[in-house]
This record gives sequence, structure tokens and C-alpha cells, in this order.
Amino acid sequence: MEDKLNNRHALVLSKEYPQANFTWIISLIISMVFLVNSYSFKTGEMNTFVFAIFIAYLATTFLQLFITRKMKRDLLDTGAIQKKARRLGYIQLISLVTGNIFAAAFAFNLINERKTPEYTFAVYMFLTQLFVIAISAMNIFKPYVTDTFPLAMVVLLIFAAFHVAVLIIVAKMVGDVKAPRSMAIVAILVLLTALTGNLFALLLGWSLLLKSMSNDRSRIMKWNVMWEKITRNSTATLGMFFIILMLTISVVSRFTFDYALAVENDYSHILQPPSLAYPFGTDNFGRDVFSRIIFGARISLLVGFASTAIPVIIGGFLGGIAGYYSTRTDNVIMRLLDVLYAIPGILLAIAIIAAFGANTTNLIIALSVGAIPTYARTMRANVLMVSNYDFVDSARALGTSDMSIIFKQVVPNSLAPMIVKSTLTIGGAVIATSSLSYLGLGVEPHIPEWGNILRVGSTYLESHSYLAIFPGLAIILLVLSFNFLGDGLRDALDPRLD
Repeated sequence: MEDKLNNRHALVLSKEYPQANFTWIISLIISMVFLVNSYSFKTGEMNTFVFAIFIAYLATTFLQLFITRKMKRDLLDTGAIQKKARRLGYIQLISLVTGNIFAAAFAFNLINERKTPEYTFAVYMFLTQLFVIAISAMNIFKPYVTDTFPLAMVVLLIFAAFHVAVLIIVAKMVGDVKAPRSMAIVAILVLLTALTGNLFALLLGWSLLLKSMSNDRSRIMKWNVMWEKITRNSTATLGMFFIILMLTISVVSRFTFDYALAVENDYSHILQPPSLAYPFGTDNFGRDVFSRIIFGARISLLVGFASTAIPVIIGGFLGGIAGYYSTRTDNVIMRLLDVLYAIPGILLAIAIIAAFGANTTNLIIALSVGAIPTYARTMRANVLMVSNYDFVDSARALGTSDMSIIFKQVVPNSLAPMIVKSTLTIGGAVIATSSLSYLGLGVEPHIPEWGNILRVGSTYLESHSYLAIFPGLAIILLVLSFNFLGDGLRDALDPRLD
């Protein structure tokens, strides 16, 4: 009886079993979406290609359900997942062919029982590279591609092969604090592949470099503990994957996509339905919607990050000064910011753009100005708390200057809430960017941006709904990804949740 209770307790505490349930449910939902879209209710015809994708996804869903049942039996019988169940992960890797990221990520996690942060970084580094190659390869079916396409694809394939080798090496590493000195060479090579925008390569390279070169064990432990908390959160990790995928494809698209297909009119291909040549169809000017969404990710990410970084820096500086100095300085700074805070952010953005014109630079400034007071308030509250700590009093007693105390002692220890808040508000900046562009007050109308694409598609909702569905889904997925990542960072950086 006691063994059964312990085994049931192991089932409840298992991190892999809930992920297994999440994976097959999501796969089933996606399968149903493909099934619905494989049949045209207007013409009564079946799209064999979409139906084939439905069959493939359904097969991976049933396999995932079988693995989940096997895991449950193992946990209830023995209190641990057996090797036979873990070997099924190798079969589930076939889901990579269908592009099922949920099943593929779970398969990699199931295969390796020791899931260190480095292993998770290596898995998602490879998956990001693989998806970038698959997305870029869609250009093969287009009438013409950019001149740099063949060379760029060869380089991406070489990087993918290297990432597989690194993944195998990292999978064999024991989760120790230190790593062999020889791993520093691998780390440097991995960091070089991060030039494509694959930030998972940057995280993995830095982690391997830290473990192989640093002698500060406490620093390595802090790095491990933080990323173990984040990588244990499946939704946060998948959110980070989609964000980094969009960033990577934005960098790589300069060499694999032809910008002319996204901006130049082609009246011989107006309102083409989705096909291999035009995966998301064409708009009312004959422009490829797939290429426009790919290039639009660059604008959304640029505006989102820039319009968050500016208020973080300015608001953080003003909040730090206000929280550290006397009541008089605090009142002057915060009351001026209260005036700015009283103006609704979206109305302030519209007023700035109406006054100075609609372009990307003015849009970033407009979104940044209205967000400064919120970041200043957040930093001020944290500085007021940290300023009373003993190490700050010790620095004052040693005669350290105020500016040195603020920016070397107080501000670094107040950054965690700012990082979490900035991650959560980038999604809001993406929505604001698309909303203003939809209203004609964002970036220039001819530039491929998700709000501009959505505005064109909204006029064809009844006849060509895909023109609005695809950019709308891109906005939803990116915003959700930032929110999921923000939740994961909050859980990892909040000391009260330890």
C-alpha cells in the first residue's frame, strides 16, 4: 500500500507527465483545425494536401497519447519512467517532418532523463535552425528567388549539422557545475552561429563558456538555477522559441527571401489562393502575403524592442534618482511624470504621429514616451526598498559616491521586476504597433508590417479571409509568446517563489 501511495505521489510530482498530456491535447486541436480546413464548404471539394497534413498530425497525436499512457503506467507501477517509454521518444521525433514543434520538443525532453539548461538550449537551438531552413525552403516553389538564396541555404544546413553534433555532445554531459576546458572551443563556435539571430546558440555558448572557463562556482550555480526554473516551464520555453524563431527568420530573410515579392505589385497574380508558390496567397496588388509576413516580423520586433528599451532606460534612470534622493527630488521628478502619466498612451501616440508624420522612427518615439512613467514608478518602488539594505549603508559608510551606489549597488539589485515588466509589455507594444498601422498611423503603408497587412486583409474577410487570418495569427502568437516568457521570467526571478 505504501509503495502505491509513493508511486501515485511520483505521478503527481512528475514534470514530464503533464507536458505529455499538454502535447497530445495541443496536437489533437491542431489536427482538428487541419481537418476543418481540408474541406471547402462552398465548393464541396477536399484539399488533399491539407488532409494529408491532418493525417500526419493525427498519427503523431495517437503516438503521443500512447506514450502518455505508457508513462502513466510506469509511474504508477515503479514510480519512474522506464527506458522503454523513453525510447519511444526516438519514434516521436518523426513529428519533425510534420512541423509539430510541441511533439518534437517533448520527444527530445523524453529521450534525455538529465535535462540540464544546456541540453534544453541545444534542443531549441537545433529546432530553431530546422524551422528556419524549412520556412526559407518554401521559396524554392516561387517563380524566382534572391541571388543569395543557394549560398545562404548551404550555410544554414552546415549550421544545422553542427547543431546536431553539439546536441549529441551536450546530451552526454553530466549536469555538473564545471565542464572540461575543451568545451570552450565548442562554446566559441556555437557563439559564432548566433550571428544568424539564433539566441539559443548565444545562451548555450555563454553557458558552456561559463562552465568551462569560470572558477566562480556561485555564479555558475545562480545561472543554472535561474534557467532551470525557466526551462521547466514548457509554455515559457515555447514562447521563447517562437520569439527567437521570428528574430532568426528576420535576420536570415535578408539572404533567403526576395523583398521585391513583398512590396512590388504583380497584377498577373492578384488574390491568388494559398499554394506552394504562395503559401499564404497574394493580396489585391499581387504581393506575396507569406513574404510580407516574414518581413513584417522584422518591423514588429524592432518597434517592440526599441519602444520598450527606451522607456526602460529613461524611466529606470529617473526612477532610480527619485527613489534614492530626498523627498524634494522625488516629488519634482514624479509629479512631472504624473502629468505625462495622466495622458492615455494611445492618444499621446496618435497625437505625436499626427504632428510629426507616420513612419517607423516616429512610431517608436510615440510608443516610448507614454511608457516612461510606468517604468519610472516600478524602478522607484524597487530602489526605495533596496536603498534600506545593509550593503547600501555599508557603501555609504565607506564614502562611496551617490552615483556609484545608485548604478553599481542599487539599480542592479532592482532590475529583476524591470526585466519581467519589459518582457510583458513588449507584447503590448507589438499590438499597439499593429493597431496604429491598421488605422494608418503607424509605419508607411507600403512597408510590409503586420498591421498594414491586416488592414488590407480586413476588406476581403468574406471572399479571401486568409488575407486577414494569417497576419492576425502572427500577431496573436507573438504577443502570447512574450506573455508566456514574461510569466516564466517572473516565476524564475521572484525570490518569494523559491
